[in-house]
Parts: sequence; C-alpha cells; structure tokens
Amino acid sequence: MTEPTQKTRPTRKAPLLFQPIGWRSVESRNRIVVSPMCQYSADEGVPNAWHLVHLGSRAAGGAGIVFTEATAVEARGRISPNCLGLWNDAQLEAFKGITAFISGQGAVPAIQLAHAGRKGSTARPWDGAGAVPPGQGGWPTIGPSALPYSPAHTDPAEMSDSDLREVTTAFAAAARRAREAGFRLAELHAAHGYLLHSFLSPLSNKRGDRYGGSLENRARFLMEVLDAVRAEWPDDLPLWVRLSCSDWVAGGWDLPESIELAHMLKVRGDVDLLDCSSGGNSPDQQMPIHPGYQVPFADAIRRETGLATGAVGLIRSARQAEEILANGRADVVLLARILLADPHWPQRAADTLGWDIPWPPQYQRGNLAF
Repeated sequence: MTEPTQKTRPTRKAPLLFQPIGWRSVESRNRIVVSPMCQYSADEGVPNAWHLVHLGSRAAGGAGIVFTEATAVEARGRISPNCLGLWNDAQLEAFKGITAFISGQGAVPAIQLAHAGRKGSTARPWDGAGAVPPGQGGWPTIGPSALPYSPAHTDPAEMSDSDLREVTTAFAAAARRAREAGFRLAELHAAHGYLLHSFLSPLSNKRGDRYGGSLENRARFLMEVLDAVRAEWPDDLPLWVRLSCSDWVAGGWDLPESIELAHMLKVRGDVDLLDCSSGGNSPDQQMPIHPGYQVPFADAIRRETGLATGAVGLIRSARQAEEILANGRADVVLLARILLADPHWPQRAADTLGWDIPWPPQYQRGNLAF
C-alpha cells in the first residue's frame, strides 16, 4: 500500500501552543516545556546514557524547551545520592553531549539549578525514600532553621553566614558550568520545600536575623542567589524561577506573598518567567488535586504583576493546554507525567489541534500514519 506523501491542513494561524515564544536571545519553537522531573539515576551527580535518552527523546518528540531534573549545585544539595549535580567539571563535560543533542533536535536545552536543603540525603522513591544516614552514603543537611521536614528526615543544621556564602557561591559556579555545558536557559528551584523555598516560608524559616521574619528578609537569600547567578549567567540568556505559590497550610507561604515576591522580581528585571508550582514544604499540606489545579496561580501572578508565567500541574490534553494559553492564563505550559507516558505528546497534540510540526526525518513515516 502506498503511503501518503503529505498532509493537507487548512491555512490558518497556528494554535498558541505551537506559536514561537522568546526571551532575550532565546526562542522556543513552541510553548511546550518539559518540566524538571527527577530520575534518580546519576552516579556521583554525573549524567549518563539514561539522561541522554530521557531528555533527548522529549526533544525529538517536539517539545520546545527541555529541562533537566533538579540539578544540585553542591553534593549536599542533592535530594538523593542518585541525583544530578553540576558542582565539578566531570559533570559539566558529561552534559555537553546531552545539550548538543537537544539543540540538534530544535529544542532549547534548559537546566534547573537546585539545592535540596533539609529535604536532602534521602533514598530514591523505589528504595523507600527514607533518610540515608551519613554512614550509608548520606550527609548532614542544612536549612534556614534547625527544623526537619518530617520525623522521617534528618534534623538540619541552621545555616550560618558562612554556609549562606558557600551555597550562594555554589549556585554561581553551577551557573557558569551550565553556560559552558551548552544550556540556553536556567531556572532556580525555589519550590517544593527545597532550600530556597524553605527560606521563603514562615513554616520552615524561624530565623531572628536579617534572613527571617518579614517577607523582605525571608526573600533575601533568594535575591542574593539571583545576584550571584546573574553575575555568571549571560545577560542575553533567560533566567526563570520555579516557585511554590502556596504551602497549602494555614500560616504558610501563600498566593498573596507569591504575588508580592513576583512584584519584587519584576522590578529587578533579571527574571524572565515565574514557573508556578505549589506545595512540598510540609507533610501537613492539604492540596486539592485535579486537572490544572495550579493554573490559577500562574493566572493571578501574570495578571497582577505583568511577569510572564508558566503553568504546571496535571495538564494532560492538547485542548486543555491551548485553553490556558488562549485565555491568557500563562505564557507556557510545563508538562511532566504526560510526557513520561508519551515523549511524542507534542506531535500528537499538534495533530489533535489540526496543525503540523516538523518531525525528525527518521520518524516521518509515523507522522504520515496519523
């Protein structure tokens, strides 16, 4: 049987999901972002063939931006002993082939720079996810205050001024290595209860110095890290921040504080997009899980501040993603679980919306079979 040689689509404007979008010198071919997703598969922080295939297949599948998982800026900043890192040059060199492949497929290689703080030194989920003692490959953890995330986590040490300077320097050094490794977009992880988020939230930050108390003080460490990262991250490359917009706990970090922080970031002018997630800072959180449950955060912050936002959280269908963008609720959508299930979701989404996007020539016969 002879296969068709091309498709015929009505001549019209591309759906917003497949319209290009850019920041500074970087343009994404569409508004589909592969959200950072931990793989727990690195060896001493070094990416390997798993990461090349995992990230590369999503680039080949048509996503516009492909993020690494949370990548620790120092060894004690990992969530687990198996998490990615970028604190040495061996890790830098291993990333180069991955960023080259992602770029070669037409996607933007992006990295999320992170520090787990008090939620570090834990086992992989499939190994039980409990605390890993220092004698078994774990390490002492740090945080804004000496408060563990949960009874199952180790007690963190309250960070000294020296610790704060050391971690800030580590973020800056990781940003420099990210640039040298070929990444074109960087994001600071200030969500999900990890170090930067734990400073923001009054649930985890009980400090009495200039890093605790008022919102301005609790945001100080994030701002210092931003300054240090921007000093190493080129002005022509975009920088995002992932934020938990609510702790989902009474008395915790909430949307009004997120909006106030977004105003502060907007005034600074060095953050190009706020990636709007939520939760992760307390086991007592009461999170109403449903499709698109975090989209209202991206919508409110975008509307109140004019800062670009990304929506994330159980966005599964092409029409759902298109609605979010078409109604001005966010500038991009970040997809996670659906892209674990189907690396070629962008290609299927294009077909659903009656649009054609380029496929790798090796896969073109699959496109014609739709």
